[in-house]
Amino acid sequence: MCAVVDENFRELERELGLFLRRAHAASAAVARGVHPDLEPAAYELLALIAATPVVRASDLAAHIGVGRGTMSRQLSRLAELGFVARRPDPEDFRGQLLSLTDVGRERLESAQASRRGYLHTALADWSPEEIVDLSRQLARLNGALTQARQQSAAGAPVPRAV
Repeated sequence: MCAVVDENFRELERELGLFLRRAHAASAAVARGVHPDLEPAAYELLALIAATPVVRASDLAAHIGVGRGTMSRQLSRLAELGFVARRPDPEDFRGQLLSLTDVGRERLESAQASRRGYLHTALADWSPEEIVDLSRQLARLNGALTQARQQSAAGAPVPRAV
């Protein structure tokens, strides 16, 4: 039984690795569609800011799991490109509230439409139920990975497969 479980996790690791490499390449292409100098991680920041307007940089850094320095550099580049507006946080004089500019929103929406078109093509032979199921399972996986990362950061032992 243990060997079967180990092989299942090896296969999962291989498939996730391939998926992540392909997703990174696709994100790089989508980011270049927004702006030729945009990094893939910066594209994801635009999407997060759009989903949570007037968000703090520190909250974004915590959500993504990067340091404030990394976040500051990426946000500075987005501001230089005219995609992100910053304003002081009235509740925290050290903080800044972020929102997309009109140009940032237009570029992001165009890139997202392109990405959705790609997914429509790639999943053309999938049923709507299969797509919903995949979305649910990915959400479940993301939740489990977030919980494991939080437990690990808190020093809690991470359970091992038996």
